[in-house]
Amino acid sequence: PLHWDSFFKLSIRLILCVEILDSKTKEQLCFLDKVEPHSSVGDIKSLFHKSYPKWYPARQALRLDPKGKALRNDDLLQNLPVGTSATLYFRDLGPQLGWTMVFLAEYIGPLLIYLLFYFRVPYIYNHKYTLTSSSHHVVNLACACHSFHYIKRLFETIFVHRFSNGTMPLRATVRNCAYYWGFAAWLAYYINHPLYTPPSYGKTQVRYALIIFLCEAGNFSVHWSLNSLKCEGAKCRRFPNPSKNPFTWLFFFVSCPNYTYEVGAWVGLSIMTQCVPVALFTFLGFIQMSIWAKGKHKTYTREFKDYPNFRMPILPFIL
Repeated sequence: PLHWDSFFKLSIRLILCVEILDSKTKEQLCFLDKVEPHSSVGDIKSLFHKSYPKWYPARQALRLDPKGKALRNDDLLQNLPVGTSATLYFRDLGPQLGWTMVFLAEYIGPLLIYLLFYFRVPYIYNHKYTLTSSSHHVVNLACACHSFHYIKRLFETIFVHRFSNGTMPLRATVRNCAYYWGFAAWLAYYINHPLYTPPSYGKTQVRYALIIFLCEAGNFSVHWSLNSLKCEGAKCRRFPNPSKNPFTWLFFFVSCPNYTYEVGAWVGLSIMTQCVPVALFTFLGFIQMSIWAKGKHKTYTREFKDYPNFRMPILPFIL
């Protein structure tokens, strides 16, 4: 007898057409016939793009239900719960930017904005302080650390990070830039202010803070280690492990030590400047990076059965 599972798989093989409707109006936008059952959602997007050139694949979201979850590009039609015809619902995600352009936009802004305050260009502070330099050594050191952080990020974006073909909506990029640029202006305003007060414990506090800020080296080491992983598409063949580099030994305890080191660097800068806006930026960054780390940790544990169960997402033994 023909079991239901066999019948279902047989019906999947007979897919001949795909109908694409607008998720809001339910109006038919495109009808594709003679579609191979092993075609992916990405293939469908490419075919749809030929009919509507303005909606390039990265701009499309296709769903099985108007309010459902967007299908992934690598989802195959034969694996979806559809019969001999498939109805997909389209949503326009808006203009998109590639990840390289997104990161360049996010990081160039804070670097340049901070320097405007550091050099005290006109119309920022009282005119008598225009183009003057601070008398406090920690102000110069803070500028060097802040600039180094974003120069390192720009270098990693261009030469280290490997990005998939994924994109970010332009409106989300604008929001992110407003966050990074706005915080850079806020903390730079106070650190470089003519009335800025140095840390309470003077040079001793600054020295210890600078040591903590050297977490930047660990952050770079982890990014370099992740770059060396062999990947196939968006999925890595193996999960990251410690190497001979001591900075990567944090992989013994956490899944995302790059975030751990990043938070550490900002904690160092917060202690060094003793500035509330820097501390707030560090705290909010820690919350966001914890969310990212938990997501990555969950992915690792789901994809790799031999993934170490004693690793935590971002903080050893804690979180």
